Amino acid sequence: MALKITVIGTGYLGATHAAAMAELGFEVLGLDVVPEKIELLSSGRVPMYEPGLEDLLRRHVAGAEGSTGRLRFTTSWEEVGAFGDVHFVCVNTPQKHGEYACDMSFVDAAFASLAPHLHGPALVVGKSTVPVGSAERLARVLEEQSPGDVELAWNPEFLREGFAVDDTLHPDRIVVGVRSTHAEKLLREVYATPVAEGSPFVVTDYPTAELVKTAANSFLATKISFINAMAEVCEAAGGDVVKLAEAIGHDERIGRKFLRAGVGFGGGCLPKDIRAFMARAGELGADQALTFLREVDSVNMRRRGHMVELAREAVGGGSFLGKRVAVLGATFKPDSDDVRDSPALNVAGQIQLQGGQVTVYDPKGNDNARRLFPTLAYADSAQEAVRGADVVLHLTEWREFRELDPAVLGEAVSGRIILDGRNALDGEAWRAAGWTYRAMGRPRA
Repeated sequence: MALKITVIGTGYLGATHAAAMAELGFEVLGLDVVPEKIELLSSGRVPMYEPGLEDLLRRHVAGAEGSTGRLRFTTSWEEVGAFGDVHFVCVNTPQKHGEYACDMSFVDAAFASLAPHLHGPALVVGKSTVPVGSAERLARVLEEQSPGDVELAWNPEFLREGFAVDDTLHPDRIVVGVRSTHAEKLLREVYATPVAEGSPFVVTDYPTAELVKTAANSFLATKISFINAMAEVCEAAGGDVVKLAEAIGHDERIGRKFLRAGVGFGGGCLPKDIRAFMARAGELGADQALTFLREVDSVNMRRRGHMVELAREAVGGGSFLGKRVAVLGATFKPDSDDVRDSPALNVAGQIQLQGGQVTVYDPKGNDNARRLFPTLAYADSAQEAVRGADVVLHLTEWREFRELDPAVLGEAVSGRIILDGRNALDGEAWRAAGWTYRAMGRPRA
């Protein structure tokens, strides 16, 4: 008999996982405690922008024209418990307010609500990013509160926003923390298609599986902050961080990826994950092992302030009062509408607080940005955003911005000055069009 899968939590991770499991041929039931979200997903729409996800959802959601009907959504825990053989928990684990630690309340609530309804044999699979040691505790919750034969496994997610569908269907690795060959066998059945395509299947214990995601994010954050620290040195010494990154990237021990200096990382994962990792290490008595992450975090946040100072210098070095500043980008990365902890919005907000008249444009993030920073001005195009601007800040590397014609854009601005906070634009082309082009960590010429 074919496995039936449930997905608990239908946010970014859960909605993607549910649609991908249906694409792999399973009958899937997704659950969320927010009725409006269930209604939206049941109509074939998603509450966030992620390339390819809505098309994938519509291909399988029950009731959609021409769909397979393999995917449904509900708010009923009873229905989920009776339906599924494998239950994936995909709820959010944000940073605690005022603390570095991870907020486990949503995960705890999901397990507490699910456990009493698991009457038959079942495998519960955690995918949320949690502090190491959580799986051990949650396994006891299932043991004590589930009336049936229930086992826990941990299967961390490695989704990149903008590539989430492909990362789920064709993962670069699958990690499972299990305690039995039965749990491993079930997860091999779930992931049989990507494993057959060559995705590595790594079997480990609970703590190691929990650590993989936070360790990976910490390594990436460290690499990004390293090249940004080198950008600071390059600016002081007159060097070029882009050429530096190119040169060290040829070393196969280092590699080229994540070596683009700029305003740093943001989003809902890297910042909160490295902070939660530090907090958990402290609880385990291993805090000194991760003290370097404090500097990683510090370098990252310092880059935002540096961009503000570059903008201040560009408008005359004094006050922002009466100065018009255009910000190209609101999301923390391109191909997403996610503005959580966005460096672009952080810079825009700081400049506005210091008296600047800031106008923001983002291809997909304006609506979310408007909810977070309602006092900023927003434009419907790059051309509109830069109209009358004294300086233009490029802060999210959307393809649309890389393909802008600097000559055309120059006709709308007050001052042809552009600060490239992502080192992604063709500086020579902008200078040839009469702009003063400056990028972080690069010579002024």
